[in-house]
Amino acid sequence: MRILVSGSNGFIGAALCKELIRGRHSLVYTVRKSTGSETGFVSGQIDGSTLWSAALSGCNTVVHLAARVHVLRDTVRDSLAAFRQVNVDGTLNLARQAAASGVRRFIYLSSIKVNGEATESFCSHLYPDRKRSCFREDDNIDPQDKYALSKWEAEQGLLRIAQETDMEIVIIRPPLVYGPGVKANFLTMMQWLHKGVPLPLGAIQNKRSLVALDNLVDLIVTCLDHPAAANQVFLAGDGEDLSTPDLLRRLGSALGKPARLLPVPVSLLKVGAAILGRRDIAQRLCESLQVDISKARNVLGWKPPISVDEGLRRTAQSFLAALTK
Repeated sequence: MRILVSGSNGFIGAALCKELIRGRHSLVYTVRKSTGSETGFVSGQIDGSTLWSAALSGCNTVVHLAARVHVLRDTVRDSLAAFRQVNVDGTLNLARQAAASGVRRFIYLSSIKVNGEATESFCSHLYPDRKRSCFREDDNIDPQDKYALSKWEAEQGLLRIAQETDMEIVIIRPPLVYGPGVKANFLTMMQWLHKGVPLPLGAIQNKRSLVALDNLVDLIVTCLDHPAAANQVFLAGDGEDLSTPDLLRRLGSALGKPARLLPVPVSLLKVGAAILGRRDIAQRLCESLQVDISKARNVLGWKPPISVDEGLRRTAQSFLAALTK
């Protein structure tokens, strides 16, 4: 295949491109800004006017990873417009040009946030008979922030393009992705564990789905040419859900630094987070978010190639190696 990968130098994009090269695919790398040393296509700002014709020439597949990502403290005056400019207008513009150039399949990396923020609250107000259930592809959607809304709007636009053209659409919604080179909150968590910082998270009783970078990349690669993937939505995950304390203990073990967890009541954690203006962090640490990956298993015959513990080991190994540089 000749595959255009947008966001090819990002956390997921770099790992995906390495795997595609091993599979002997021809790649078109795309980046937003020129560094003077890249060999790919410089897109500039991704929006409704970006010209992709040069990059799409000869491609039969697009994997669209580039996006304006969710940020905790957004300083843009109209953040919804900013999200829509990149995630909706930019995505649909690329998809329309891809269809016009003869691209056969367009794979879009969305987000589990399209389904909602937490399965317990989701099920209680939309599916009261599904206590502590998992998100599924056919659920009513419940995007609760502007980022999630923009990803949902992009999904709907892509499915309309699939109806109007011969191009097939595949949508993948991952939960939190971890792996070598991970940043943001997961990196902070590893730094705390490595320093032996006592964490007041020992009393949390929740279940969270994660997806190892290698597992997500494998699912994307599976969707490149699997005939049953056409015009489908799939949820990604490791197939094993962990509580926050379990995750910290197993990650600490991978780091060689036992987690020091204090059993502070969840109610106090939430009050403290509210006082500090960090309710979103408390939600991620304390509430459950589980995904059902049985559709990918049944439709694609896919299963995560590595376990949670192996994913955490690879992540910790990369983190420790970076400390010695």
